[in-house]
Amino acid sequence: MTTTEQPVVVLVHGAFAESASWNRVIQRLHGRGLTAVAAANPLRSVAGDAAYVRDVIAGIGRPVVLVGHSYGGMVISQAAAGNDAVQALVYVAAFAPELGESALVLSGKFEGSSLGGALVAYPVSSGGNEFRIAEDRFHHQFCADLDADEAALMAATQRPVTEQALTDELTVSEPGWRTKPSWFVHGDRDLNIPAEALRFMGERAGSRGTREIAGASHAIGASQPDAVAAAVLDAVGHVQG
Repeated sequence: MTTTEQPVVVLVHGAFAESASWNRVIQRLHGRGLTAVAAANPLRSVAGDAAYVRDVIAGIGRPVVLVGHSYGGMVISQAAAGNDAVQALVYVAAFAPELGESALVLSGKFEGSSLGGALVAYPVSSGGNEFRIAEDRFHHQFCADLDADEAALMAATQRPVTEQALTDELTVSEPGWRTKPSWFVHGDRDLNIPAEALRFMGERAGSRGTREIAGASHAIGASQPDAVAAAVLDAVGHVQG
């Protein structure tokens, strides 16, 4: 489906990041005359987070291109299901799950993730645990291709994620990527989600275009904003057709 109305780009961050992690991508999209909104992903549960993103989309009231980073890919896959406002999807070092798959299952599907050893867990009053990346592990684990000062700021502003969110399975029978065109961009030095897993999900989703950036970390929106913005622009161009 194409439309002459310019879509709004809605960016959904993942675990251990926050809305401002999209700043450099947004600057580039603004430079191309696009409207972009970085949603504050609650990181509590896949169903609840997806419902919130659907509310954000409904509030915009225009067609959207939905962009997800990492766990945000779980959220956009569910939020886009059956949602006519969503015209295209962009997965940025992100999970593109099938029915019954969780972030935890997908990250362990192939060798190479070292995230588990970098996490700190503690109980939350709503039940269960939540996780953050230990400050002394954050730079290497999450954003090795950024400088140490920026990594320290990102570690201090990271948004923890609940164990429930990481273990929740996708509950929609037809994830958004099954019915909507999708684009993928990721690094080959991702220590959270192995590049092999990211390639697998992109191929399974029938990616219209995949960019794999040599040497790029998991925090590819911050370290490689030109590549991420280019993937988003491809999706917008398709929508405007």
